[in-house]
Amino acid sequence: MSEKAIKTSKVSLSEVARAAGVSKMTASRVLRGEGGYSENTRLKVMEKVDALGYLPNRLATVFAGDKSSTFIGVSIPDLGNEVFAQVLEGIDRKLGSFGHQSVLGLTQHTLEEEESWIRTVLSWQPAGLILTGRYHSPRATDMLRNAGIPIVEIWDLNSSPLDMSVGINHFDSGFDMGRYLIGCGYCDIGYVGTSHDTANAATTRLDGFCKAVEGGGGRVVKQLCLHDTATYYPGYYGTEQLLAGGAPIECIFYQNDSMAFGGLQYATARGMQVPRDIGIAGWGDLPIASVMTKRLTSMHVPHLKLGQAAAEMMLARLSNEPVSACRDIGFRLIPGTTVRRAEQS
Repeated sequence: MSEKAIKTSKVSLSEVARAAGVSKMTASRVLRGEGGYSENTRLKVMEKVDALGYLPNRLATVFAGDKSSTFIGVSIPDLGNEVFAQVLEGIDRKLGSFGHQSVLGLTQHTLEEEESWIRTVLSWQPAGLILTGRYHSPRATDMLRNAGIPIVEIWDLNSSPLDMSVGINHFDSGFDMGRYLIGCGYCDIGYVGTSHDTANAATTRLDGFCKAVEGGGGRVVKQLCLHDTATYYPGYYGTEQLLAGGAPIECIFYQNDSMAFGGLQYATARGMQVPRDIGIAGWGDLPIASVMTKRLTSMHVPHLKLGQAAAEMMLARLSNEPVSACRDIGFRLIPGTTVRRAEQS
């Protein structure tokens, strides 16, 4: 069989060894960099690897116990949320620069899906796991505690993590937004989000928000938690539902910026002036918020930095370097122009 013909099908290690005129064992040792062969032999083997297009089965090598795993399992709720896509980008960039590969799992915001993924990915013997959220099912928690590998919990900062944690205090971020809106003169405020049965960080944010509003003399008139994804369209029709009740709502706080964009579009389509007729506040500070006609009032969270920090903690632990158990990456309020300022109230 010609080398050109071999390239059209999966090439085995035996074929590489035969083409190089060495044993399969020698070819394997060359690819693993174990030594015990001459430089001339190494060059012959690598030449045939390139010529034949051989791709080593690294997963099988890990299972055989010949090499430490380079896989890092990473779970996020979904890819439809731009926030988590940015976090994943930060993780993957940093891990990739140090020769590690991310094995992605989508948990769909459920503990059951996360547990199933954890069980599967642990069977692949990963070097470590990066998990979104601080809450896990009892069985998942047991598996994680017994895994014997580094684990980083991200997003919702956990002061008592399974191993390591990086994120923000979501209660505080919600509290700061509530305090800001009260300071802008709003008293009757509404909330639009998704079912918090599957969004624990959002629940914590809303708790902080309500505490600040009520503590400042205002009230959260109505909370609307939809059984949907936290994206643009639910924000649009959620705003319609919230306002249809006739409650005196002066400003609306949304679970995230995507939903706030939907709410802003609904208000504009109905001829409402923002912020004169109604205030709109989001959370997350997505990049698009900075180039819209009106700068969305939001809470900036450094999503890319969060992902990079998680990867850095993982890499430090894998290298047996000292690393703190918790890292708070912080947040920053963006005043924007979609809520009135205090002097306008």
